[in-house]
Amino acid sequence: MERIPAQKWYRTTKLADDITLIDEPYIKQFYRCNIWHVRGRHKDLLVDSGMGVVSLREHVALTAEKSVMAVASHTHFDHIGCHHEFPHRLIHIAEADLLAHPTRQNTLADPYATDDIFDALPPEPYKSSEYAVKPAPASHLLEDGEVLTTGDRHFEVIHTPGHSPGGIALWEKATETLIAGDIVYDGPLVTDCYHSNMADYISSMKRLLDIPVRTIHGGHFPSFDGERLHEIIYAFLKEHDK
Repeated sequence: MERIPAQKWYRTTKLADDITLIDEPYIKQFYRCNIWHVRGRHKDLLVDSGMGVVSLREHVALTAEKSVMAVASHTHFDHIGCHHEFPHRLIHIAEADLLAHPTRQNTLADPYATDDIFDALPPEPYKSSEYAVKPAPASHLLEDGEVLTTGDRHFEVIHTPGHSPGGIALWEKATETLIAGDIVYDGPLVTDCYHSNMADYISSMKRLLDIPVRTIHGGHFPSFDGERLHEIIYAFLKEHDK
């Protein structure tokens, strides 16, 4: 399989409200994490950090321009691979131990991190059989209802267990924007991880229905609007909330 140079590994797409999507286009879409960068007055916000097979701070300049709050929406391998590169790391308390002590099993790298998830491989010496997330102990533990501020922007932490126990979303009331992690996106939702919980998933989905959202930036697949969010949630509840 072709190897991609490190400087070409990431792609950036500027969206509205000074939010930038960073992603890894050579990872197949289902496994490709959306990394969200939010520009702030005093500091920036980064939600998730990809697989970590190429340095994010070294090859995506906007992640190293100022102080960054690196938030983990949850601790699966495709979302926390570069968290160790950022000194200010935030995670919900329910998954703090996983961020500090990742293994191939507890981050789901085993069984998913294989050559099959790539359309082209990262630069040498990457080997899927040796891939592992580096430990990144949190500098701050998040709780539901907490507000993260960049100086001029304010994001409320919404605890959204279900996909994983410490999953979170971030809600910016001023722009009616939800950065949702893996609890909801416009693609096949994953409900059967080793620490998934369907009762929690249903409760989290119902909670999201009450938020007046205009734009949703999920953990995977393209962003979508509030009408589509309701369609996704109602379809999910029809299937699972018996």
